[in-house]
Amino acid sequence: MKYKVTLNGKTYEVEVEAGKAVLLDAYEALAPAPAAAADPPAAAAAAPAANPVAALAAGEPVNSPMPGTILRVEVKEGDSIQAGQLLVVLEAMKMENEILAPRDGKVVQVAVSQGTAVETGSPLVVLA
Repeated sequence: MKYKVTLNGKTYEVEVEAGKAVLLDAYEALAPAPAAAADPPAAAAAAPAANPVAALAAGEPVNSPMPGTILRVEVKEGDSIQAGQLLVVLEAMKMENEILAPRDGKVVQVAVSQGTAVETGSPLVVLA
């Protein structure tokens, strides 16, 4: 299999077979073209939506342990939950991972929905 890996601004083309890796080529990575300047009022209006952490309700967030996609949300706002109860099913690397409640409490906010792509540390649910 051939791979391209960019590390510290340098791109490496590597071929891996039967546990052996061979460097095929190494070159400076090209910087992406600068994006066209956005309309300042439009950029300012989009800023609150771009930062979901600022929109979290007060409480203890249950964060994603890994990057993936939300398959199912098993709770809704206002639900009383118990420690170990299933909150969210997260797909990562074609595996379904159950995200469980760390403690008893009440769901104050559900920060994701089915199909949402999340990163490690992204808030999924907020508990009171």
